[in-house]
Amino acid sequence: MSISLDKMDIRILEELQKDGRLTNQKLAELVGLSPSPCWRRVKRLEEGGVIDRFVTLLNAEPLGLQVTAFLMVSLEDHHPDTVAHFDELVSGLPQIQECYATSGMADYLLKIVISSMREYEELLIGNLLQVTGVRTANTSFVLKERKRTTALPLPTR
Repeated sequence: MSISLDKMDIRILEELQKDGRLTNQKLAELVGLSPSPCWRRVKRLEEGGVIDRFVTLLNAEPLGLQVTAFLMVSLEDHHPDTVAHFDELVSGLPQIQECYATSGMADYLLKIVISSMREYEELLIGNLLQVTGVRTANTSFVLKERKRTTALPLPTR
């Protein structure tokens, strides 16, 4: 479902992507609306599926999560049972932050955030490589984060 966005909707989305904890009053001030129309627009964006949810983003390092890895996984086949089994395992592992079915050299790309190389090895060998149908798994480790954002690029009007 796609909804039409005007300049004011885009301004609201820009501000909410910067700070999802804004009160309606503060958001209305920032975008130049009165509170009631601002609230109605936010509700319309939520109901239209543009705003998915509000979350708190955590910093991994103070939580002891020192290792970020990207794992490319190829399966032996694409039988529905093989894919379902892999998807089920991935969805149950909290260390896997993101999982994408991809085209190209691998079937899946996983982003993993974990406390240590030892724990990564345990996750890889003890869980992911145990899945029937996994052919290969190739890891790239993050050396330094250069950019991280959750803000989506919004249309300009």
